[in-house]
Amino acid sequence: MGVAVFGSFMYDLMIEAPRRPDLGETLRGTAFRRSVGGKGFNQAVGAARAGASTAMIGMLGDDPFGQEFRNALESEGIDATHVWECSEQQSGTGVGMPVIFPDGNNSIIIVPRANMEIGPEHADQSKEAIQDADVLLMQLEVPVEAVMRAAEIAHEANTKVVLNPAPFRELPPRIWSHIDLFTPNEGELRAFASSLGMGADGSIHDLAAAFAKRMDVELVVTLGDQGAFHVTPDGHTDRVEGHQVHAVDTVGAGDTFCGALCAQLAEGVAMHEALAFANAAAAISVTRAGSGTSAPHKKEVQAALEAGGAGKIEVS
Repeated sequence: MGVAVFGSFMYDLMIEAPRRPDLGETLRGTAFRRSVGGKGFNQAVGAARAGASTAMIGMLGDDPFGQEFRNALESEGIDATHVWECSEQQSGTGVGMPVIFPDGNNSIIIVPRANMEIGPEHADQSKEAIQDADVLLMQLEVPVEAVMRAAEIAHEANTKVVLNPAPFRELPPRIWSHIDLFTPNEGELRAFASSLGMGADGSIHDLAAAFAKRMDVELVVTLGDQGAFHVTPDGHTDRVEGHQVHAVDTVGAGDTFCGALCAQLAEGVAMHEALAFANAAAAISVTRAGSGTSAPHKKEVQAALEAGGAGKIEVS
């Protein structure tokens, strides 16, 4: 198995609007659409389309949204053996409500619902899938206790543990000894640094270097259209520049990046090449509407990189 994703499902009800409404204001939107999404699902799709054999571990509701997710997992070739469901009366499938603005940026409210029902016992029940994976990819839209147990299982099996810390939540100190790669965006890194009593201002590169050294963990920090960079505890850094593309919808771009990056690492690709691939995959994804379903396939990314050359990318 290449990548196991332990994480969330959020059924996205997406609205396009000219701006954020003011408090108490009713604002007319310009478009509405629905899409399967959520950080866990999006990242699993990103990994699978990037060529990795992928397994998803998570919790759905017994409702129409849950069935749409199961159909999507099957169509993407993602192993859903360890996707459980709880009754709709107990807790339905998680939902997300992104509002997308004309420049492609977004604001999102999530209601986790069934995602909060997954616990350490489910990590134990999916132990074989986690141990067989080359990379375990996790986020924080499910209970931290479950994330912690999945990390322990992976660490014991020498499975590479990647944590995408979104949304920001405080973590138990013992988790850091089980994480191999931490993938925050700039805002998340500053939030974690602040929660640990570190100065969160100043250069993001200096902050990342200090954080990596203090927590003894490798970091990949994503910077949106400014690219991404990698830093190790001993201070080694590696950066890829962003790509200038016409952004239609940025929902799921970070998830596409994480899924593609983990797929590359599972193949044994060196970090710089893996970063470049993931960066291009995310750039392509923002040129399309949707969340996880906007992730490109491996051949698309390779063709775009070959056509665009160093520092550029051409997206058709």
